[in-house]
Amino acid sequence: MGRRGDGATIRKPGYLAPGCLSHRRAITPERSPVHRPFVRILFLATSLLLASTANTLAGPITGRVVDPDGRAVPAATVLLIRGTMVIGTAVTDAAGAFATQAPDQGSFELRVAADGFRAQPTTVGAKAEAQDVGTIALTVSAVSESVVVSAAQIEVPLSTTSSSVTIITSEELKSRQIESVADALRLVPGLTVAASGGRGAITSVFPRGGESDYSLVLVDGVEANAFGGGFDFAHLPIVNIDRIEIVRGPQSALFGSNAIGSVIRVITKRGGPPTADASFEGGGFGTTRATAATSGGIGPWRWGGSAERLASDGMNGDTTAAGERIHNDDYERHSVAGGLGWTRANGTSVRGDVNYLKDERGFPGPFGSNPVGNFTGISDSRGTDERWLVSVSGVAPVGRRVRAQAQATHARIDGSFTDSTSLSRRTSARFQADVTVTRDLDASAGAEFERERAGSTYITAEASREVPVERGLIGGFAEARWNHSARLFVTTGLRVERITRDALPGDPDGFAPRPDFPDDTVVSVNPKVAAAWYLQSRDGEFTKVRASAGTGIRPPDGFEIAFTDNPSLKPERSRSFDAGIDQAFLRGHALVEATAFFNWYDDLIVAVGSFRESSRFRTDNISNARSRGAEITGTFRARAKAGVPLDLQLRVAYTLLDTEILAVDRASAAPSPFTPGQELLRRPKHQYSADVVITSGRFTGYVQSGGRSGVLDVEPSFGAFGGLFDAPGYTVWNAGASWKLVSHVELFGRVNNVFDRRYEEVLGYPALGRAGLAGFRLVTSR
Repeated sequence: MGRRGDGATIRKPGYLAPGCLSHRRAITPERSPVHRPFVRILFLATSLLLASTANTLAGPITGRVVDPDGRAVPAATVLLIRGTMVIGTAVTDAAGAFATQAPDQGSFELRVAADGFRAQPTTVGAKAEAQDVGTIALTVSAVSESVVVSAAQIEVPLSTTSSSVTIITSEELKSRQIESVADALRLVPGLTVAASGGRGAITSVFPRGGESDYSLVLVDGVEANAFGGGFDFAHLPIVNIDRIEIVRGPQSALFGSNAIGSVIRVITKRGGPPTADASFEGGGFGTTRATAATSGGIGPWRWGGSAERLASDGMNGDTTAAGERIHNDDYERHSVAGGLGWTRANGTSVRGDVNYLKDERGFPGPFGSNPVGNFTGISDSRGTDERWLVSVSGVAPVGRRVRAQAQATHARIDGSFTDSTSLSRRTSARFQADVTVTRDLDASAGAEFERERAGSTYITAEASREVPVERGLIGGFAEARWNHSARLFVTTGLRVERITRDALPGDPDGFAPRPDFPDDTVVSVNPKVAAAWYLQSRDGEFTKVRASAGTGIRPPDGFEIAFTDNPSLKPERSRSFDAGIDQAFLRGHALVEATAFFNWYDDLIVAVGSFRESSRFRTDNISNARSRGAEITGTFRARAKAGVPLDLQLRVAYTLLDTEILAVDRASAAPSPFTPGQELLRRPKHQYSADVVITSGRFTGYVQSGGRSGVLDVEPSFGAFGGLFDAPGYTVWNAGASWKLVSHVELFGRVNNVFDRRYEEVLGYPALGRAGLAGFRLVTSR
């Protein structure tokens, strides 16, 4: 319906300009009483994992992976699979060699995950003596295997998933010189990315017509969303990323709250041959960026780490259409991340990760399109954000058929905006057991405990005393995964959550007076079922049909709770069904994926206004919407040998999206200024992306294009109060190239917005014009 970051709601005092996602805070929290028990639980779980030595191991399994020209393939991932479960992985060294071990039980399948290549699966049986599978030769393919950790409760091979999954690898990010996670998501069908300006401007992602806070974001397994699901995609760096997983559709059966529309998981590099790299680039709009990263493994130890500094002047110095000189459009970001893991041969492992990010940006306001003449000049407002994400996790086998997992996480997000501040805190603990029931059936079950808090300068009680909004969650989940003859795969799961919001003192003197709220409890049940069937598969060609259905929830955010007189706001809900077909042909060199989806959004929280027959409160869960559409992706990859090998990659993606605002409960109208049947804000009917990448020897070049049709948007300065307007569509082209000068030095450059297109992803907020950037990268490896 266009709320919060969508710019279509009344902005209460302290809210940012239309388009903002961040809520700002001013509470210095005392130490949470839940921290000490969580530390004790974590210590106990880690001790149990380290003590687990129950599994008897078969002899080591070794081999070597080479490309179509017989050259070693370093850093390829070898998957050890039993049924649908990835029970072990190994990463090839600089010579393409790998070694792994499996439990002394039955037979397993080896698969290789390497971007742009495929290999025939290799079946091996557990034996006491060492086994060498020899040389595994890869072939060029548009269909690549990968580990997926976001489509089930365990790691599964991409080939067995039945959900709508897209994997963006580190090689794809590098070859296309992608600057941020938000830019990478523009390549994904079903996702609409809308930035309110240049680098660092507030950036929303709308999954399949859902709201901008309907995507659960995980960074190395830690939920990065603020309290209530909000997330600004402007600040996620891509340095040292191994892959980005995007699962479209509600996933609350797996992840619970906030996984109402999609899951976006960022996984950084760990293990493999020890490597280190550094880069520097600079160019248009006063932009500079420096990075450093390392990853690798020695013996049982695995590590990864990165650092980045990005700074840009934005459009400072340019002149608006009203003749005013632009200032306060600059942006600066610093990030540091690191992780360390230890793994035993029997599969026992412990891992810790820390991610820190701080950014600062000016917010000059909407100095672009001005449909009714409300532009009042450049704003001097500035904002900062600081984020800590910390996790410790462990895995251990328990006997021959059971594996135990445990994880504890903490997320701390602080923000400031001019004279206001905000906070979001979340601490969680999760325990899970994975059981191999039969060769064709495995299952997982577990529990999760969470405590979270939100606060802001504007969330107050009597006498303007700042108070936090706090709630706890206890969730139990179970999932079963069955496959038949490696052709039919069925996954079904269920999660039950008990969400309790603590009592909240009233605010009789506030902008929107609030009575005292007692404790409030909601129990939510979210199921999911998905299936995939290979109709045929031979010589890299296959036909795969798939379907999934599930539900999702998003509990209210801090402002929705603080600025209502409704003591029992419920979570917003979604129901979804999708069905698709994947067709690989030309011996795997080409792949077409097509999906149709249907989403229903219920219990949306809106201002009641004149709908007194629907609710007696100021805000309530009475609004509804729906979306439907189709996603089509085509991928082609080939290699030619004409003196110098030539690799060609081609990918196109298209999304057809039809959204509709429905009448509120027990009424025939929608909240003003909307009418039933109207499309949702900033959801284009047509959206596409296309790119081609050519690699020849030391040279790599790419051309990329993307765009959308027109959308419905709000007046830039006053949001929905200022009226609704049609924002035009656009098409943008980017191009770049890189050259490996010597073995450890690479030069690269690109031109963004090649044709200097003037456009706005959010009405009133101009995107950057044409700009060139160039730099170099230093890479070392052992």
